[in-house]
Amino acid sequence: MHKTYKTKGTCSVQIDFDVEDNKIYNLKFLGGCNGNLKGIAALVEGQDINTVKEKLKGIKCNMKETSCPDQLSKALEEV
Repeated sequence: MHKTYKTKGTCSVQIDFDVEDNKIYNLKFLGGCNGNLKGIAALVEGQDINTVKEKLKGIKCNMKETSCPDQLSKALEEV
């Protein structure tokens, strides 16, 4: 299943990914800190969505109430 999530409160504006057997594949962020977000994508490739959601939920970026990892956790909650 392919999922597109419009982010809120971050430099990235969208997250695209696929879910197969409750695992994340092909994660891509549109916008944001390119190198850091490619690193997150590489780290979560093939990982269980529940594990990733737990680890990333609530991470904040500077003075913002959210972050790109936190937004990914919110996208995963919709799966």
